[in-house]
Amino acid sequence: MALLQILHYPDERLHTIAKVVSKVDQRIKTLVQDMAETMRAAPGIGLAATQVNVHERVIVLDLSPEQNQLQVFINPVIIQKEGEAINEEGCLSVPGIYDKVTRARKIKIQALNEMGESFELEAEGLLAVCIQHEMDHLEGKVFVEYLSLLKQNRIKTKLKKRIRETL
Repeated sequence: MALLQILHYPDERLHTIAKVVSKVDQRIKTLVQDMAETMRAAPGIGLAATQVNVHERVIVLDLSPEQNQLQVFINPVIIQKEGEAINEEGCLSVPGIYDKVTRARKIKIQALNEMGESFELEAEGLLAVCIQHEMDHLEGKVFVEYLSLLKQNRIKTKLKKRIRETL
């Protein structure tokens, strides 16, 4: 397994729309394991392949306190949405920035697991938020893009300054 580099907003590669995974083969299984290791080391609870500059429809999540219950979603599609909820979100690609985002309260998703088997899952609460957040990455969207242009510009300026200070 390997740690992958996480892209940071406003990197343009985060706006790349991910392609459908045509076959769950060893390359995808290795990607899943590398993404899981990268997510846990960050530390985070979710990661989309887009965030590690792999533009395929793969998401890993682990909401367990022990970080030992990995959930894998390959080619995820939301097939049902219900209600509305506002939650504070953060992102490994936008370190140190948190803000409120409105999303569906409950969703039903269809995807493949790491073995290539199709499944459906109903989710609400934090799981629903995380799935929707990571699926946005697959569509080339970062959570801060739900915020006002003023907030987006402030975040870009802050993150660019942080990058300059580390060079």
